[in-house]
Amino acid sequence: MQVLNKYPVEKNPLYAYINNDSALGFDIPDVSMFGMIKISAESHPDALAYEYYGAKCTYKELIERIEKVSNAYFDLGVRKGDIVTILMPNTPESVISIYALNRLGAVSNIVHPLSAQEEIKNYLNSVESKFLLTIDLCCRKVSAILDETSVQKVIVASAGETMPVFMKFAYSLTNKNKNSFPREDSRYITWKSFMKQAHSRVKEYKPTGAENEEVAIILHSGGTTGTPKDIMLSNKNFNAFGMQAIITLYDVSVGDKILAILPIFHGFGLGVCVHVSFCFGACSVLIPSFDSKKFGSIIKKYKPTMLFGVPTLYEAMVKAEGVENFDFSFLKYAVSGGDTLPKPLEDKVNEFLASHNSDVRICEGYGMTEGLAALSLSVYEGYKSGTIGKPLIGNEMCVVKPDTTEVLPANEEGELCVTGPTIMIGYRNNEMETVKTLRRHEDGKLWLHTGDMAVIDEGGFVHYKLRIKRLIISSGYNVYPTQIEKVIEEIPEVVKCAVVAMPHPYKKEVAKAYVVLDKGYKGNTFVQDKIKQHCKKNLAHHSVPYKYEFVSELPKTPYGKVDFMKLQTETAKAVNG
Repeated sequence: MQVLNKYPVEKNPLYAYINNDSALGFDIPDVSMFGMIKISAESHPDALAYEYYGAKCTYKELIERIEKVSNAYFDLGVRKGDIVTILMPNTPESVISIYALNRLGAVSNIVHPLSAQEEIKNYLNSVESKFLLTIDLCCRKVSAILDETSVQKVIVASAGETMPVFMKFAYSLTNKNKNSFPREDSRYITWKSFMKQAHSRVKEYKPTGAENEEVAIILHSGGTTGTPKDIMLSNKNFNAFGMQAIITLYDVSVGDKILAILPIFHGFGLGVCVHVSFCFGACSVLIPSFDSKKFGSIIKKYKPTMLFGVPTLYEAMVKAEGVENFDFSFLKYAVSGGDTLPKPLEDKVNEFLASHNSDVRICEGYGMTEGLAALSLSVYEGYKSGTIGKPLIGNEMCVVKPDTTEVLPANEEGELCVTGPTIMIGYRNNEMETVKTLRRHEDGKLWLHTGDMAVIDEGGFVHYKLRIKRLIISSGYNVYPTQIEKVIEEIPEVVKCAVVAMPHPYKKEVAKAYVVLDKGYKGNTFVQDKIKQHCKKNLAHHSVPYKYEFVSELPKTPYGKVDFMKLQTETAKAVNG
């Protein structure tokens, strides 16, 4: 594994941890996530760490802000091991809070801010969170369920907190009727008031050894069964991923820019666009929400050297207005993940880049939250069009006969399994599902069973085939059919529901619900509207069915089970003709 000669050690102090003699090809710094970026920051204190709507922060300022915010959390009552829920988009307050809590040894439970209020309640209760940082736009949903949780303190932040003055004013005017919270309730505190109470001088928690394998971050996923689960990830997971990225993308330099448009509640967003960016000494350009109509202007304004996104982001790029004659020679990487990259789109993006003075080719990665972020990547020596590349350094992949640990030879299709230093600790309070997903193979290693089908060819390139699990990916977001079915079947008038993926020209897939109503309710528009409103209340926006079809019965397999495959085929045929 002769890799060291590619990496000039003077570029980044973390290169000192590249170790050809290690089984992984590198050593994992025995520090917290905060400690990891602190090592990186010490060599380039004046470089930009992040940019947010024109507001800029250097690495020296980033470390100072993290320390101050950690003091404020300590004064609020947060201690080592406490779980603090973060219900925020990509803003400086959310990113700094994650590292501030990590500096205390506390755990960040990161939740999608577009989650429905019932989902928010479940996420808070499943981890018994006593503290919550929320974007002001979620206050009404939080207020509706707060009494049903164990939350003792809610910090309310605005997306405009760190914006330049004129933008902050415009934001407050636009959203003044959307962010109200009961100011007489002592459980609520504004971000401004929260920061004013930062009087303590708390020592940094410096975990070592086994402590670095304890939970640091909780993210959420449906696992291999589609039922929402709390994924526990460690400092070691994140820091190992930082080292993998440094080695894999070895020509990234201090001062490069990563467009942080992927959300922090997603492993891809938090792992790549934030933690890896800080490990590189790059600038993370924080974008709280994706607007395809503004994507062209964002590219032109920031000129990011690295793009990481789902396929729909690249669809938006090639269609963006105002970039027809724009020079993309600044771009170093364009990585697609979170969903399969169709060959026509791959060709379209490559043609677009070539015609805009870029020699970059889009490369496809593969990952899942249970493995933190990317597990393989088609780049450099590991590049092969139409594949998800080869495992990142330190990872191994194999395919097994489904529902077994029997490893299959090259070119045979089976379930994709991964082992490596970024594999999750497990699902919180769900030993049964953890054991199903993390399995010890005959080689003695612990392997993550992904629930995806793949083929590994003779050259070690991985060819992704399909999902075993019933999972819909809509604009890069995971949508779990079983969760939607459960919500719809809560309606008394509903007998049965089946949800499948429906092709969509932009989002690629959306959820379609087939609903069987009880006798006497067929064609009842009041009941149909009741179902739709119930879904809007109890599901995240991206999980609400795009279309409902009310049927007298659902097709069955010869074994009497719902024939999801038939419904899927009929749905696709109806859309595509």
